[in-house]
Amino acid sequence: MKVVVTGASGLLGRQVVLEAERRGHTVVGTALSRAQPPKLVKLDLNDTSAVEKFFTAEQPQAIIHCAAEKRPDVAEKNQSATEQLNAVVPGLLAQIAQDHGTFFVYISTDYVFDGTSPPYEVGDKPNPLNFYGRTKLAGERAVQKANPEATILRVPVLYGPTEYAAESAVNVLVDVVKSGAGAQMDAWQARFPTCTEDVARVLVDLSEISVGAVGEGVAGIFHFSAAEKMTKYDMCGVFAHLLGVEDNMQNLVPVTEKPDSEQVAASRPDNTQL
Repeated sequence: MKVVVTGASGLLGRQVVLEAERRGHTVVGTALSRAQPPKLVKLDLNDTSAVEKFFTAEQPQAIIHCAAEKRPDVAEKNQSATEQLNAVVPGLLAQIAQDHGTFFVYISTDYVFDGTSPPYEVGDKPNPLNFYGRTKLAGERAVQKANPEATILRVPVLYGPTEYAAESAVNVLVDVVKSGAGAQMDAWQARFPTCTEDVARVLVDLSEISVGAVGEGVAGIFHFSAAEKMTKYDMCGVFAHLLGVEDNMQNLVPVTEKPDSEQVAASRPDNTQL
């Protein structure tokens, strides 16, 4: 199987490339700011002509679309670019996949829900609280409109091997715990941190099942998540134990009440368990 992975320089994309290669598939990864030709092809997904030319030349059997703006606060402050990448580009890629008979999978988020009625099933009505969630939901709808045979996989906050800690809202907490510095830490929002290696396995599984399976592939919306509920404060406690620096936890102040919307760039839902 030949597969193109967009966002292949990112937290999830790197693991998808590694998993697909481990299984013997031919993988072409694309990136932009962190592209490393010839390992990763530099491709601006906002350049429609370049994107169409690239996929016509490569002719993959599967496209795993990992590229996105995934930082809610950044999305809120840079809405035009976020909307283009998260809402418009997925529809373009889904249409290209449809035109070429290529399996397409889009990575979405638990933030399409408002967090008031967990756990969420696939058919539950989305109601995103922030701009990031709204653009990802718009991306879902663009994909479904362009390509009814596409797959959408919603996932929660991710962790895994990083190039720098801030790639993951989970991994970055390791540095906080190590430093021993005083800080306020979220102890109210329920999160379900999920490993990128597990998500990558599922994405490649979906592709293997669907490629060449005429009328029998995997289509529609799916949820994948770890089951363990943790706040960021809980995660810090786990890291402190693993690192043998439990005493550093006394410098973290648990914040048990949700901050007012005026205090944050992007509102977060209470509990979006999938």
